[in-house]
Amino acid sequence: MRHLLKRPIFQLLLLLQLACAGCRKPAAPAVPAGPEFPPMAALGPSDWPHWRGPGRDDVSRETGLLKSWPEGGPKLLWLSREVGIGYAGPAIVGGRLFTAGGENKKELLLCLDAATGKRIWSAPIGDFYKNDMGSGPRATPSVDGDRVYVMGGNGDLICAAAGDGKIAWQRSLKELGGETPRWGYSESVLIDGDRLLCTPGGASGTMAALDKQTGRTLWQSKEIDDVAHYSSVSPLDVNGERQYVQLTKTHVFGVAVKDGKLLWKVDFPGVTVIPTPIVQAPYVYVTAGQGAGCLLLKVGAGNAAEVVYQNKVMKNQHGGVILVDGYLYGHSDPNGWVCQNFLTGTQAWAERNRLGKGSATCAEGLLYCLEETKGDVVLAEASPKAWHEVSRFKLTPQSAQRSPQGLLWTHPVVSNGRLYLRDQELQFCYDVRAH
Repeated sequence: MRHLLKRPIFQLLLLLQLACAGCRKPAAPAVPAGPEFPPMAALGPSDWPHWRGPGRDDVSRETGLLKSWPEGGPKLLWLSREVGIGYAGPAIVGGRLFTAGGENKKELLLCLDAATGKRIWSAPIGDFYKNDMGSGPRATPSVDGDRVYVMGGNGDLICAAAGDGKIAWQRSLKELGGETPRWGYSESVLIDGDRLLCTPGGASGTMAALDKQTGRTLWQSKEIDDVAHYSSVSPLDVNGERQYVQLTKTHVFGVAVKDGKLLWKVDFPGVTVIPTPIVQAPYVYVTAGQGAGCLLLKVGAGNAAEVVYQNKVMKNQHGGVILVDGYLYGHSDPNGWVCQNFLTGTQAWAERNRLGKGSATCAEGLLYCLEETKGDVVLAEASPKAWHEVSRFKLTPQSAQRSPQGLLWTHPVVSNGRLYLRDQELQFCYDVRAH
């Protein structure tokens, strides 16, 4: 190299390089990168990415939680009044809480700091849904990687960036032949692989699959044309393949992942059908209130659906039913809180007097129950032996903006050592970690 530098041509080139380096502008400071959100496979063990949690079953997988609460309830970490009007539940991923609410005649997808409750961003979903039982959005957002998906009360469907709320695409279920149900679209969409599953209902096909990246329609299940009610799609892996299960006012059915072809269908006469199907291959359990009752079916070889039992032990109007260690727990009208054997349908116990109708979630073998009228919050054992209440407190304050006919209908969520409860524009966060 030294002998080359002695040559005039190389000396000249070196001088030119040094001169150019001296006149270069300083490099611009790096733009801070936006928040990174993990892919579904990399979710934290306590994250709650969509409706009913990671397993779509309202059972938290985390440990290290309080086994009882102090007098007056667990410590309130924060109370946000920035979530608008509505019944949407929270999805919690990467230290952020995603929900939906109505403000200024619009429905919004909202992002809050899960540690403080401070609003980070909002994104428009569509026009505000109005109803005498309570207005605003009903559905829980679904977080998938760096995107968030949510449906509004009028059937408006959006996909937004989890980092800043920028809209990637939007659709309306009316474009898919849907008609807004009496109490508003309430479905929390399922993200599965490259697909988004939703239920517009109607003659164009009850269920639809969209490309989650673009919103493009992949298929509609045209072999079934039930109107949409209020349940959400569940995936079922059986006979070596995956299928999608949904419950409507008149049927429970399964369709093929690839093209939405109807695989099986069983009659289920309901009035107002809300609870999401519980799937534990090869079984599917559904329930509804107003006298409908419950049904367990088994999907066998060739996708033949056989009814195992159908009875009135569980008549869950809303609030959901939870499967824990072979037993189902939920509120059944008019018998109160009920424990039912999943495989036989028999009643293990019923408790009518200690807690009114409400919703629940489960963590570490304990039920976190929210009573819909008074706002009592109860910690109880998930045991087939008997109802056993451990702790109780009252949700305070409560919303003055709730419709006179609306109640506390947003389900509790336990995620990352915190209990999240909502009453319209009030979002509560409690510390339930065992310190």
